[in-house]
Amino acid sequence: MVIGIIIAVVIVIAIVVWAVTAYNGLVALRNRVDNGWAQIDVQLKQRADLIPNLVETVKGYAAHESQTLQAVTNARARAAAATTTAERAAAETQVGQALMNLMATAEAYPQLQANQNFLDLQAQLKALEDRIAYARQFYNDVVLKYNTKIQTVPSNIIAGMFHFTEREFFKVEESARAVPQVRF
Repeated sequence: MVIGIIIAVVIVIAIVVWAVTAYNGLVALRNRVDNGWAQIDVQLKQRADLIPNLVETVKGYAAHESQTLQAVTNARARAAAATTTAERAAAETQVGQALMNLMATAEAYPQLQANQNFLDLQAQLKALEDRIAYARQFYNDVVLKYNTKIQTVPSNIIAGMFHFTEREFFKVEESARAVPQVRF
């Protein structure tokens, strides 16, 4: 009788320890996902802050390229207004495409290519794009771990009980994979 009670207590303690460990693991992953998104947001904000300077520099040399310049400005505004991960990813894809078109357009202006301010902005943009790519990769890796954890047995039991929900990946739209066409 005493042995049966001891075994029951040990089993209950093991289940409680497992539940606490599973819950804490899920919380830690959820926090890493939030941190990953915050890191992306910081990089995207830096890029958004760089865009007006870039547009103004190009505008000085290529004022008649107003459609390209307006596309960059509009894409930046859409990105700032996005509220969900999917909306933000789509908007940032458009920003990236608009910036690629702006850079391609700038290649037609040798004086602009020789402007030190433009070259500095271009280098800053390249560095930011590299950091954004890294931050996106980190975020998506953590989202994968988190989503896998809340979908697999036995941690899915705790995830369901405490309403842990899947997170969206930061995906690049298919249209962004195409090489931009530049015509003069």
